[in-house]
Amino acid sequence: MKDIRQKAKELMRGACRLCPICDGRVCAGEVPGMGGLGSGTAFKNNVKALAEIALNMRLIHTASAPETFCSHLGMNLDMPVVAAPIGGMFNFNDAVTEETYAEAVVEGCKNAGIIGCTGDGVPPIITQAAFAAITAAKGHGISFIKPWESDELDEKLDRSFASGCKIVGMDIDAAGLITLRKMGHPVGPKSPKELAAIVEKVHTAGCKFILKGIMTVADAEEAVTAGVDCIVVSNHGGRVMEYAPGTARVLPAIARAVKGQVTIMVDGGVRSGADVFKMLALGADLVGIGRPIVWAAIGGGTEGVSKYIAQVKGELVQTMVLTGCKNIAAINEDVLFA
Repeated sequence: MKDIRQKAKELMRGACRLCPICDGRVCAGEVPGMGGLGSGTAFKNNVKALAEIALNMRLIHTASAPETFCSHLGMNLDMPVVAAPIGGMFNFNDAVTEETYAEAVVEGCKNAGIIGCTGDGVPPIITQAAFAAITAAKGHGISFIKPWESDELDEKLDRSFASGCKIVGMDIDAAGLITLRKMGHPVGPKSPKELAAIVEKVHTAGCKFILKGIMTVADAEEAVTAGVDCIVVSNHGGRVMEYAPGTARVLPAIARAVKGQVTIMVDGGVRSGADVFKMLALGADLVGIGRPIVWAAIGGGTEGVSKYIAQVKGELVQTMVLTGCKNIAAINEDVLFA
């Protein structure tokens, strides 16, 4: 992984410095790029919220060989981790092509026993590469599209279905990207009625629907009412609202409100298997990883993604051993140091 990170750093040519601790300080305000919006406060909040969580170490138990597999949204996964939806190689100084990146994420995740999400945006090559990668993987990928206000929404939903994927997502947290509107591709929030109609269209096509960008209990409950299958507690990596709280801070309240009614995913500041463990303990069912997947895909392609995921799994297993958790179901708030 050290070699993969070094190669990624060279290819991105300053778009990301691959800091030893990725906390958003050096790249604050670099949007486009890898940074957080403005002062980078939301990005920093994601990392800080996770870093402040301590765990109860327990070593008098029988959980010496923890099991990490899980089943959610009709998927059997080697561990509860998903590659978060990211696209737009212009953010990374075009270190690799869109096609190379999308293929690396989708295939790398498939080979590692989990699943990868693809991104959406402008120019069209982003979604072309995304749909091609999922099609090549025989549908083993999650197609994410933005909350378009035009016919582009229905068009991309249909293209998602045609790719063979069984799960479609919408990153509604991209609703504030005014740059897209200026480019003639407006996005915006959705009313409860509009959201319910989108969910119905996806379900009619035989797919499940994920809504990413939930940061309050109220929105989580609205999503459940609309019939979504999964919510993602996410502030878009700190890239759309400068002073959003860290996702690890809002996750517990959301989990208490809707746990069991909908699958709960979370992303934001996750870098290691220990971070994955913390998010699961706070109430998540699945955990999304963003920026580290970018480094792995750019620096090592398909194999790089698989190697990074293997590293995360090793760290997760180690944390489970050190806290006495024999399987994923055993990870709960009791492991958190109060």
